[in-house]
Amino acid sequence: MKILHFADLHLGVESYGRLDPATGLSSRLLDFLNALDQLVDYALENKVDLVLFCGDAYRSREPTQTQQREFARRINRLATNDIPVFLLIGNHDLPNAASRATSTEIFDTLAVKNVYVSNRPQIYIIPTNSGKVQIVSLPWLRRSALLTREETKNLTFEQINQKLQQILTDVIAAKAKELNPELPAVLAAHVWVAGSKVGSESSMTIGQEHALMLSNVAHPAFDYIALGHIHKHQVLSQNPPVVYAGSLERLDFGEAEDEKGFYLVEIGVGEGAGKRAVSFDFHPVEGRRFLTIDVNIEPADAAPTDTVLESIAEQGDEVRDAVVRLNISLPSEVEGELRDSDIRNALGDAHYFTIARDIKRESRLRLGGMAAEDISPLDALKTYLESRKDVSPERAKLLLDYGDKLIQEQNTGS
Repeated sequence: MKILHFADLHLGVESYGRLDPATGLSSRLLDFLNALDQLVDYALENKVDLVLFCGDAYRSREPTQTQQREFARRINRLATNDIPVFLLIGNHDLPNAASRATSTEIFDTLAVKNVYVSNRPQIYIIPTNSGKVQIVSLPWLRRSALLTREETKNLTFEQINQKLQQILTDVIAAKAKELNPELPAVLAAHVWVAGSKVGSESSMTIGQEHALMLSNVAHPAFDYIALGHIHKHQVLSQNPPVVYAGSLERLDFGEAEDEKGFYLVEIGVGEGAGKRAVSFDFHPVEGRRFLTIDVNIEPADAAPTDTVLESIAEQGDEVRDAVVRLNISLPSEVEGELRDSDIRNALGDAHYFTIARDIKRESRLRLGGMAAEDISPLDALKTYLESRKDVSPERAKLLLDYGDKLIQEQNTGS
């Protein structure tokens, strides 16, 4: 049985994009759809038995009609070609009110054949071309769905998280007991597992939310544990496999070095979890590159623009069609010598670029080991005159006398 596992599509991320003249859509939306198209093509060409999506279809809880249409087109390609699709609800898929529908529930409402949507813990038995498979779903659950106000009114934030962790752990254990050992079993969960390496989502809510222990997720009743929510693809356990597929496309510079793609899981024949051979391989997709170029301009640099242009040229073809971030560090005295138009022309092949300048300004003048603002005007004049080798002691004394008189006149207003 072949299962394609992916997660965290986040359709609707349009940062670093531009309007595509051919479609009128954001070029970044097209990036994410292109990654999804590669996945769909692979599933069809390799005749996978099930496509398993582990949450966060959209960036926003209220996606646009266009985003929903484009997502549905890809899901329909799979479903109408006799490939079941399982859609798990992630935290970005949840509406801001419990009574409102999630963005993917439309598939359930229309009873779309071969598409299954899970917004609560449940066991699904899904028929595939290679037999039946059991999916235990653990979508992202609100605190309000698990705990009442009465249960939490005297608890600290940490105690609430601990209670949530225990509830979710109990849910996994309870569902595992209900499984048929004769059928392959997969846990599909949109959760944060403690110890996983995070990507750009670290700037969202991770650290403020509940996390499950790996030992509680890696239940021996499952042949494979498919995870969503963390954007960096990684394997947390081999037996049973506990795997984050990661996001399908790079969201920002925090994921610049991350390889993006999906996992192909193959479950063999056997009697009971642990006795069935399971393999899982990561398949990368071609996505938008993110490139950072750091340039440090020295004060003695007579041609700072040429230095920047050389640094860009050193990247070769890496600039072409990439999202580029150019960071220029330079002293304030040469800031006006940079030719912006030349630098922008050099980045013309980039898909999108930003230029940031870090201006190094001279520290305030220090006299006699003290900052200028911390020394009296007369003492400052004295220190200055003493530092001048071309001023004789006699002349320095005369200038100090004149200076003292001027300062006194200024202070008295006379």
